[in-house]
Amino acid sequence: MRIAVTGAAGGLGGRVVRLLADRADVDVVAMTRRKPPAEALPPRVEVAVADYADPAALRTALKGVDTLVFVSSDGPGARVLLHHRNVAAAAAAERVGHVAALSSVDADAASPFCYAVTNRLTEDLFLASGVPCSFARASLYTEFFRAWLIKARATGLLRLPAADGRISLVARDDVARALAALAVGEPTGRHHDITGPESADLAGIASIAAEVWKTPVAYVDIPADTYCAETAATGMDPWWLYAFASLFASVREQRWDRVRDDYARLTGRSPLALRDVLAAQG
Repeated sequence: MRIAVTGAAGGLGGRVVRLLADRADVDVVAMTRRKPPAEALPPRVEVAVADYADPAALRTALKGVDTLVFVSSDGPGARVLLHHRNVAAAAAAERVGHVAALSSVDADAASPFCYAVTNRLTEDLFLASGVPCSFARASLYTEFFRAWLIKARATGLLRLPAADGRISLVARDDVARALAALAVGEPTGRHHDITGPESADLAGIASIAAEVWKTPVAYVDIPADTYCAETAATGMDPWWLYAFASLFASVREQRWDRVRDDYARLTGRSPLALRDVLAAQG
């Protein structure tokens, strides 16, 4: 089986590449925007340079591919959606037999979160392409949220506009394992919710961090306007400020309060808990 993986130079795509490269029955094509150093990928892996903005390069990279593991683009939503449309069109043109695509638990055009809208529209693009699909709808990555916890570790306060919203944080490695498992299976034609083993509000998340790190960390709910003003003052790019602000709007709507067993059924493993990831990464 010949499996291509987009975003192969990134943390998630690179992990999927390594998981699939360990299988003797899989030939892996690592799709990247730029050619990576030789030591960055396993020796048996073929590299195909194909930018999401280059339809011809995408088609060339997908020639003879049985399955595509699609890891999302990033940046402003309109550009992301254009990139995703290019990939869907290339997969359909090259008659790829299966797309195992990354999405999010909050994949909903009615969500306030910009990427939740993009993810739902992307799912619709792939379904409309006629290519058989499976979707891994991931919850928020523990490693992503850890950046806010690291800041709180220094100050003692986790100041975010999440109200009493609950999140089932999931380890990035678990998302990679789920995508790899979907890639080697038959298309399911549906989505699979990839979540952590528990859901917690931000006070609970702060408490777990404090326990693991043996450092006081307390959650302080702040108004959304305060968060935007303080974050803008740091010089953050306006798009990312909007993305983070809209993310917390979706958290306040309890759109990430979901725990499912899809990961265990796909992989035969239990998902890592927040405390496990924090303890391992220090």
